Amino acid sequence: MSVPQYIYKLVPSELIVSPLPERLPLSPLDTNDGFIHLSTAAQLPQTLGRYFAKENKLYILRLEYTRIEKVIRWEDPGGQTPGEIGAEGVFPHLYNDGQLGMGEVESVFEVEKDGNNWDLNKIKALEWLLY
Repeated sequence: MSVPQYIYKLVPSELIVSPLPERLPLSPLDTNDGFIHLSTAAQLPQTLGRYFAKENKLYILRLEYTRIEKVIRWEDPGGQTPGEIGAEGVFPHLYNDGQLGMGEVESVFEVEKDGNNWDLNKIKALEWLLY
């Protein structure tokens, strides 16, 4: 499978400040697991539904893959089993001592729920979600 151009981090709105700091606070899940959970564009709907069902607004951080690929491992969701880049069920995990901030983030997009569902159509129309 090909290497992605971008990978994405979903962040609850309360963890984002503007301008982005050098280091964002980590979620409890990222802190507990010892790495930062990321997703490809194709994985975002699944990640939104599974981990952000109770949120109403969040931010999607877009990271340029080639800038951080040396500290990315492709693994199952729990970070236990290595896998092939971009394979189904294999997610990018950032292992860099929790460093995620303005130096790693290429751009940010705010997204809100439309009723009970996350509306990604606006982002897709802008061609911002890319593999």
